[in-house]
Amino acid sequence: MNIQHERIQQACSALKLDAIANEWSALADKASARESTLADFLELLLQTEVDVKAERTQATLLKFAGLPSVKRFEEYDFKFATGAPKKQLQELTGLGFVERAENIVLLGPSGVGKSHLAVSLAYKAILAGHKTRFITAADLMLQLSTAKAQGRLEAYLKRSVMAPKLMIIDEIGYLPFGREEANLFFNVIAKRYERGSIIVTSNLPFSQWSNAFADDTTLTAALLDRLLHHAHIAQISGESYRLKDKKNAGIAPPQTIVN
Repeated sequence: MNIQHERIQQACSALKLDAIANEWSALADKASARESTLADFLELLLQTEVDVKAERTQATLLKFAGLPSVKRFEEYDFKFATGAPKKQLQELTGLGFVERAENIVLLGPSGVGKSHLAVSLAYKAILAGHKTRFITAADLMLQLSTAKAQGRLEAYLKRSVMAPKLMIIDEIGYLPFGREEANLFFNVIAKRYERGSIIVTSNLPFSQWSNAFADDTTLTAALLDRLLHHAHIAQISGESYRLKDKKNAGIAPPQTIVN
């Protein structure tokens, strides 16, 4: 490496331009071979740095989000899930609801793809640069209860509940909450009200939500009032996608009907 190259590396290091530091020499050779203008070369250098920083940002956001897996909206099987409101869901992929701090509620029986849709919207939000967090309702309650017991509830709410622009709470209603847990969950909804978007999934109709929140109808009504004030509600009907192969083979268990 000659002295000029060392000076370039030092300048890139000082400016934290790691991609340019690694790629400028090869890009310079290509630009020379193509007889590119200096402006073209500069634009290519800067775009390389922008692309690498964007990839790093997405990787950081994806790690923070804690998605159980990467799901894409285009992979959702609308041919099988004929009870899914395709047009409504497609409109939500534009992510305008995130900018407006609106919520999405995905309702339906187990196996119709509520979690898939929620995760796919979360992934789109990450690609768009939005700080996003995914968590099941059961894990959220466990973390809230632990934080409160350790005297760090406010810190947890600030870091994990208020920091994300989009929060996904999966599987509300699968496990019932005690009174303290119900109060903590209400706190989450109240704090994010009109400040940040929430996507929730549930196998319960709204008329049965109080069963999941310590049979407290007053708290449930107040919770739903805030959750649904600015919300898109998608009711998904149909049979379990996970059991379709077993059903075709005649070995699926009887389906539980949710009223």
